[in-house]
Order: sequence, then C-alpha cells, then structure tokens
Amino acid sequence: MIGLAGCGRMGRPMLAALRDGGTGAIGFDVVDKGVGHIVGNVMAFAPRLETLFSVVRDAAETDALLFDKQNLIGTAPNLARIFICSTLSPHYVRDLRARIPDHITLIDAPMSGAQVAAENRALSFMLGGTSADIDDAIPLLALMGQHFHHMGDFGAGMQAKVLNNMLAASHTAMTRLVLDWADATGLDQDKLLQLIHTSSGQNWLASGFDSIEFARDGYAPDNTIGILVKDVAAALDAAPEGADQALPRTIQDTIHALKPRP
Repeated sequence: MIGLAGCGRMGRPMLAALRDGGTGAIGFDVVDKGVGHIVGNVMAFAPRLETLFSVVRDAAETDALLFDKQNLIGTAPNLARIFICSTLSPHYVRDLRARIPDHITLIDAPMSGAQVAAENRALSFMLGGTSADIDDAIPLLALMGQHFHHMGDFGAGMQAKVLNNMLAASHTAMTRLVLDWADATGLDQDKLLQLIHTSSGQNWLASGFDSIEFARDGYAPDNTIGILVKDVAAALDAAPEGADQALPRTIQDTIHALKPRP
C-alpha cells in the first residue's frame, strides 16, 4: 500500500493525484479530515504500508511520525520505501539514514510550486538517492509533478530545496515591500505586476501573485508564510562554515514581520 502522511495544503492534493493515478493511496493525518481515504488512527494506516510519502510540517512531526507517537518504523512491518517530502534541515535528513533500518529505501523528495502546482499535478521535485532508486520512483512522482531534478545522493535534494526556498523567501520579502511602496506612491498593483513579469524584476511570487494561495498572507506560525520562516532556518542550519548569514537572517525577519495584504 502507498500512504501519504500530512494531508494539508500540499499533501491533500498530492494524495488526490496519487489516487487519480490508480494507486489506491491512503492518507494519514492527526487532524480528522472527514474523508474516508484519510485516516487519523495510525493502526488503520501502518499494517499494510509499503511506500510512505511524508509531507508533515517539520522535524518534530517527522520524528513523531517515524519514531515516536506514530512510530511507523516500529508499527509498519512492510514499510520498504520512504519519500521525505517536507522541507527540513539537510543535516537532519542525512542523519535519518543511520536511524532507519538499511532495508528501507530513503529518498529525499521535497517539492516546489505551492498548492496551485500540487492541484495541477505540476510540482517540481528535488531528489536525493541512488540513480536506480530515483529511476524507480519517477513513474510514481510523475502522477504529482512535471519536473524532476536528481541532485545527488540522499540529502542532496533537501540541500537544493532549502537553497531554492531561501531565494523564494527573498522574492517574497522584496515583492511585498515593492507592492507596499507602490501603494504609497499611487501605482496600480496589477499594472506594476504585469510590468515586473516582463522586466528585470521578474520573480516567481510576482508572476504568480494572483494564483499563489499565500501571496497576500501575513505571518502566522501555522501558515505558509510561517513555513517560509522555518525554511530559511533550515537553510541557515546547513550554511557553510564561516558563511555570512546577515542577509538570510534579514530576509527571515522581514518574512516574520509580514502583515496581510488586501
């Protein structure tokens, strides 16, 4: 059985894509979703589980899922493959290899594109693992995404993801600042975004401002803006020794201070 844990903004459309692809995948979430194929009791999920997609929020929830409260490593006897899709510290992810039995294949497969890409089956996956394991995984990942970047051994996909997300956080911080300044000077938002899309300031958030679900959000610990703050922290945790962290920390502080935009 294929299972997906963490049926939130990203996990739920990913689960729908897997099911639409004929896999019969089952979801697990600690919050009752009121849907028959998403269960909240781990013992309705673990016994037949063979392939797991972990899309939980952070390292603490990953530990709970794999080792602690849900303990799938101990309660899923048929578990043979785990995809780590959450955005986590690369150090934490690499350390998982020593904590998980050798017979279980580990692939780090964080994704990019936000909820809109998950709903459109257009995610980009950054992958870490052996070439054979990645080749075997692509048909399943292709049910959810369109772009697959094999970055290297296990952990390399996560390293690439946190760097990508640090750049996305900078785009978010600056785009929101530019729009606030534009408001103060009387510029029309839509006209400015059209200009940015075709000019040197082009970036993912500005180009997708009307379709990215969190583009106007302010910071909250449990929303996607809050996740961006966490993702910058994950990048900083894996920063090269002696690296200048001033700019990433400024970006993180700016994201943390964002207020909702009308």
